[in-house]
Amino acid sequence: QVQLVESGGGLVQAGGSLRLSCAASGRTFSNYAMGWFRQAPGKEREFVAAISWSADVTYYADSVKGRFTISRDNAKNTVYLQMNSLKPEDTAVYYCARSGGRYFNTSASEREYDYWGQGTQVTVSS
Repeated sequence: QVQLVESGGGLVQAGGSLRLSCAASGRTFSNYAMGWFRQAPGKEREFVAAISWSADVTYYADSVKGRFTISRDNAKNTVYLQMNSLKPEDTAVYYCARSGGRYFNTSASEREYDYWGQGTQVTVSS
């Protein structure tokens, strides 16, 4: 069984930064692409970023491109989301998820991801 545990969320002022972490259990972490999604109050969950198994390919939602960076450390079974220049509209619960394969589909569909963390709250004040 794969478990994903997010951390690093919190309250930050607009323009600030946060780094989210997602620690994965299991020895096969490095074989799978990983993604970050978020869900704001009253809205559907949306794709944020994805990274391939070897980190050779990354992909971002237009809303975060140039501000957020996804990375991974396969030795630590951890994927990160560095978030800079945060805006109030970035406020959401952030989830990490494991893809079903080594690479991800740029359709950014949730159906591609088979394991999810419990989420971590990010609140950006204006």
